[in-house]
Amino acid sequence: MSESVMNSMKGNRRLLGLLLSVWMFCVHVGATVPVEELSSDSLVTLEGEQQIPIVSYTFQPKSLILPASLITVGAIGTAIDGMNDFHLFSRKDSVKQIHVDDYLEWGMLGWVFACDLMGKEKHNWVDQLCLVTLAEGLNAVMVHSVKHFVDETRPDGTDHSFPSGHTANAFLGAHLAWKEFKDSSPVLAYSGYALATFVAGCRLHNNRHWVADVVAGAGFGMLSVELAYLVYFPVRNAIARKINLRHNDRLVLSPTVNPGGAGLYLSYRF
Repeated sequence: MSESVMNSMKGNRRLLGLLLSVWMFCVHVGATVPVEELSSDSLVTLEGEQQIPIVSYTFQPKSLILPASLITVGAIGTAIDGMNDFHLFSRKDSVKQIHVDDYLEWGMLGWVFACDLMGKEKHNWVDQLCLVTLAEGLNAVMVHSVKHFVDETRPDGTDHSFPSGHTANAFLGAHLAWKEFKDSSPVLAYSGYALATFVAGCRLHNNRHWVADVVAGAGFGMLSVELAYLVYFPVRNAIARKINLRHNDRLVLSPTVNPGGAGLYLSYRF
């Protein structure tokens, strides 16, 4: 074998050795350096896994004005003797009970899913389910805490009148549907309020609540939804980014450019 051929083979082996060393170094660096230090725009995942989308949500402080106003009006009506009924009508001692409000109280929590079948919702049903669950949890804590703290007597003589839990749950479902459909279908967005108002009317008719109770209950239901949106999406997006990052950090390719030239970054996490 000629000397030139042998020198060429030695050169090829050195080149392959150098490339292997560089590749091993990149693998080592990729396994020890957090992927967060790389620019997300320059990363290309090769696993083909579908990432969880990041949902943008901007909190508007003015959205708290209406629920806060309703709660304030209800609280003032309860605090002032003789004002909690606002003299809207004369109550009867004995009335024929309407029980549909007992069903609509919980049925309204699913109103947004019924609207999903008829219109274009803003968020998917998984997010909606999480929002309903979180809002109901917040609503239950707020309403029952206030009920036991105020301990207002109901029109029928029983305890814990303020605020109305039935009304709060009904307006929770109505307000969630409004937030999901206000931009795509105003009819669906406002339809829930009509049903929730009917529930509030039933509570008044059944002598279970004063007007101040249902006014404040509507406010608590709306407030719980606003707080749920405020809390849920930052937490959801943080979890989604973490999951997406774990999907991306096994095999990563990234072009690199520096004054000395250009190259390709390869990282594989074992």
